[in-house]
Amino acid sequence: MDFLRHVATIAGKDLRVELRSREIIFNMAFFAAMIVVLFSFAFLKEAKSGLMVVVAEVTPGFVWIAVLFSATIGMGRAFDRERESDTMRGLLLSPAPRAAIFLGKAAGLFLLMAMVEVVVVPMVWLFFGSPLFDDPVAMGSLVVLATAGVAVIGSVFAAMLMRTRARDVLLPVVLYPILVPLFIAAIKGTSAILGDMPDDAWFWIRFLLVYDALFVVTALWTFESVVIE
Repeated sequence: MDFLRHVATIAGKDLRVELRSREIIFNMAFFAAMIVVLFSFAFLKEAKSGLMVVVAEVTPGFVWIAVLFSATIGMGRAFDRERESDTMRGLLLSPAPRAAIFLGKAAGLFLLMAMVEVVVVPMVWLFFGSPLFDDPVAMGSLVVLATAGVAVIGSVFAAMLMRTRARDVLLPVVLYPILVPLFIAAIKGTSAILGDMPDDAWFWIRFLLVYDALFVVTALWTFESVVIE
């Protein structure tokens, strides 16, 4: 219970700071919404009825691209705050376990990404008629696991590059190749849900579960050496 309390305290601290400044969540949500809108113009076609319809095959792609790019903004800025205020040193000197510090930071990023997804996913469903909610259990599981994976891996790399001058440039370079399997699984799983193929969707959900478990263990193992160095 003490461990979970430490995790909740650190995640709550990040959320309170964000609710006061609102500099990250607005940028993330605006950037993600702009990607969805701009991509929709690129893939809209006119139906025989005269209405504009979106090509269904590309819907999963630009949904997850919007999530990826907006998450990059959030994870970089979240650790910039720790560097500017020199609060990471205080966290490391606190009685909280290193694992709790890492999971607290990852949980804070997860919640920020979830707020963006609450905007982006319904926007795609509302404007383009994509049946994202025909299987809410599968879609919810897919979104939660993919978001958790991005939050965990992104927190490790953002912490590693926190004191690097070129961190804004290096973060996508080192992060995106690691996230390629995760987003392939998220896109394939979303396509399976849209195509009414539940077995395929649950295969990719299980893949994400194993992928997340692997990187959570790796992150907990390496986080202390990363932030100390």
